[in-house]
Amino acid sequence: MMNTKVYKSVHDLAGRLMEAAKRDDNNTFELLYVQLNQICIDNENTPKDHPVQWETLADFTEELEDALIIYTKALEKSIAINSKDHMSSIGFSMASLQIELGQTEAARTSLQNAKASANKISDLELKQEIHDLLESLTH
Repeated sequence: MMNTKVYKSVHDLAGRLMEAAKRDDNNTFELLYVQLNQICIDNENTPKDHPVQWETLADFTEELEDALIIYTKALEKSIAINSKDHMSSIGFSMASLQIELGQTEAARTSLQNAKASANKISDLELKQEIHDLLESLTH
C-alpha cells in the first residue's frame, strides 16, 4: 500500500507536469521534474518507497535510455511487492520505449513478462494493448 501523502504529491506533480508539457513550458516542467525526482530519492528504500513514484518519474523522463533505467527500477520494486498491475503497466511502457530504440528482442521479453503478469489484473484495456503490441512484434 502506498503512503497516501506521497501518492497525492506524486499524483499532483504528474498533473502539473502534463499541464506544463501541454503548454511547452520547459522551465516549469524541469522544476516539477526535479521535485518528483527528489520524492523518489527521498523515499527510496524506506517504507514510503513504491513503484508508482518511479513509474511516474519514468513516464516524464525525456531521454529514452534514462527512462528505461527508471522503469527497470520501478519494475524491480513492483516485483518485490508482487504488484501485478504495476508489473504489467511498467512492462508495457518499457516495451514501447524498447521498440522506439530498436531493441525488438528486449521489447518482446518485456511484453511476454507483462502478459504473464496481466493474467492476474482486471484492466482489460491494458491486457489488450499488451497482446496487440506483442502480436505486432511476432508478425
